[in-house]
Amino acid sequence: MNYKILDGHNKQEVVALFTSTFSSSEGEVEGKVIGDLTSELSSNTDDKEIIGVGAYKDESIIGAIFFTRLSFSDSISVYMLAPVAVSTKHQGMGVGQALINYGIKELKSRSVSVVITYGDPAFYSKVGFQSLSEQIIKAPLKLSMPEGWLGQSLTDKPIPTINERPTCVEEFNDPALW
Repeated sequence: MNYKILDGHNKQEVVALFTSTFSSSEGEVEGKVIGDLTSELSSNTDDKEIIGVGAYKDESIIGAIFFTRLSFSDSISVYMLAPVAVSTKHQGMGVGQALINYGIKELKSRSVSVVITYGDPAFYSKVGFQSLSEQIIKAPLKLSMPEGWLGQSLTDKPIPTINERPTCVEEFNDPALW
């Protein structure tokens, strides 16, 4: 398996992967929502505010993740991991975990302090995420499932308490996604 940083040239295959994966697991409506989101993220990937990482096997994409910056007034570097997709036929083989671990290593190389995600605690705990209270770091918008707000320090220090609500990239500034 090979990993690479995604750019706009990967848009079509990335959108197809997310749409197919989420349609299979969550239904066609959710597949379209996440497909549209990844279309926007792929179009605006700049390797700074929006970072995409793909997993490839035999030149075909089998998994992809996005990291997007959460902005605070102070200089702490925080990114959110979402969404994550692994093709249906490659699920359960450790592809998602390996891809996330690769992405986290990439963030560490960029001196990112904290990575956050919003998802299934049972899955994300396998790659080092822990429950995160909004008293430590608030979500950019109101969470529909607060138990899914998870974080991980990428330094040797605990996640710092940040008293302000961050802003997210425009693509995630939609209450329906939260």
